[in-house]
Amino acid sequence: MSLINASHDSLPYIDRPLTPTTTSRVNALIHAELDPAHSSTPHPSLPSLPPPAFSEFVGAELERIAQGRPFAGGVDPSRYESQAAPSAESSDEEWRRTLQQAYATSTHLANRVTNLTLLSSFGQNSWLIGNSQMEGVLGHLERELVALKEETEATNRERKRRQVAVQDEMERLERRWKDGVGKVLEIEVASEMVFRETLAMRRAGQS
Repeated sequence: MSLINASHDSLPYIDRPLTPTTTSRVNALIHAELDPAHSSTPHPSLPSLPPPAFSEFVGAELERIAQGRPFAGGVDPSRYESQAAPSAESSDEEWRRTLQQAYATSTHLANRVTNLTLLSSFGQNSWLIGNSQMEGVLGHLERELVALKEETEATNRERKRRQVAVQDEMERLERRWKDGVGKVLEIEVASEMVFRETLAMRRAGQS
């Protein structure tokens, strides 16, 4: 297989692992090129986030949480609890307020009884139907996962096959490259020696 028509970003199946020293130098070069604020500043190519549009109530609640203030207000749970009858000396307003609370408690308990009755009658079937639907979704996702794993394994096998097929040629070209670099260095050394000998002969002739 010719390497002219092949292009690889990396050859993990045939490349030798980097030494710790080389890895440290590579990481140092990468970090030297990175912006110091790269871990806290979004990339310029990312679109800007839209401004939040919280309602007035949600904004006030977020502000309360940010300031660490305790929660106040909301639904008063005491209105759904059993109420003690006022004393005989209580005013009509106290009796009216207690009666209203008793009505609220009665309505709340009636709604709870209705909900529990509906849950007892239809809750089991709804739960089973929901489980069946979730099992169908889970089965579909598991099949997709198996298909993706098989596709990934097939891609890795093909990549390994192609890399192993060019391993001999890569090693041969690497040896030729090293031999070429060595010869270039030998020529440079020899040229430097000839230059120095010529310079020495010129100086000797002038003297």
